[in-house]
Amino acid sequence: MNYSYSIQKTISYIETNLNNKLSLDELADMAGYSKYHFLRIFKNETSSRPFEYIQNRRMARAAKQLLFTQKNILDIALMYRFESQEAFTRAFKKTYHLSPGKYRNMMSDLIHIEEVCVMEKDNMIPGWIITGTAPHEYSVAFDHVIFHKGTRSVCIKGESDNIDDGDYMTVMQQFKACNYIGKRLRFSAFLKTQKVEKWCGLWMRINGATANIIKIDNMQNRPVKGTNDWNYYSVVLDIPESSNIINIGVLLCGKGTVWMDHINFEMVDKSVETTDVDLSSELPENPVNLSLEESDIDKKQEINTEVM
Repeated sequence: MNYSYSIQKTISYIETNLNNKLSLDELADMAGYSKYHFLRIFKNETSSRPFEYIQNRRMARAAKQLLFTQKNILDIALMYRFESQEAFTRAFKKTYHLSPGKYRNMMSDLIHIEEVCVMEKDNMIPGWIITGTAPHEYSVAFDHVIFHKGTRSVCIKGESDNIDDGDYMTVMQQFKACNYIGKRLRFSAFLKTQKVEKWCGLWMRINGATANIIKIDNMQNRPVKGTNDWNYYSVVLDIPESSNIINIGVLLCGKGTVWMDHINFEMVDKSVETTDVDLSSELPENPVNLSLEESDIDKKQEINTEVM
């Protein structure tokens, strides 16, 4: 069974209620499962328990409040449901390795502009390839202002008037498939979008030794469009014997902005459904027009006759 929609709906609810009290019973009811089943599927989908996820997101929101507001630390702690400043400080140091006060003092000198995607021009991301159809029309870099967990995300931004509907930009990487043959793999991440006109999403492609595509899922059948807060997305593929290369990445098609953070790549069991696209779905079941005598006119006449 595919639980992605239920988990996405639950995460959207969490994101809009991080300042409020959230209970396991409430979230399980939102997802439509018993709390024990909900705990299991949330952990399987996101690699985090609900409490851990909520704690991490509150930490990220609190870090932003420290950098871009003058609110005192106690007010920030209470805003994100901590019982005391001491409890908040302990949790914050565990995540950021600095006390809230030191974090504010050290990091606020580096970042001064609120709600602006701080781009590091021509930044290279170790281990990742940045490519696309119109690379000079997009910018790709780390964003230290908007992030899901930790201190930064990767951001693809396309605002140029020269971007056509078919243009895209991707941040991707390739690696050998040999260690994963026969396994079921899940590539997942949290995405946030702003004014995505065409679509964006995660993608995974499996290539054979001759570079032919064996399996692919680019989320085009469930695209992320428009403006959306952080949510969890995943692609799941089996790795056949003939696999040679695994490709993973995030893709933005057309104009807009997408942020990616909290990335995970893991082996999953067979209870997790695959999401690959059926490459044969548009093909006929049998060979056609072997005589070469058929034409589009003949087909139209047949259709008209059937209608009459």
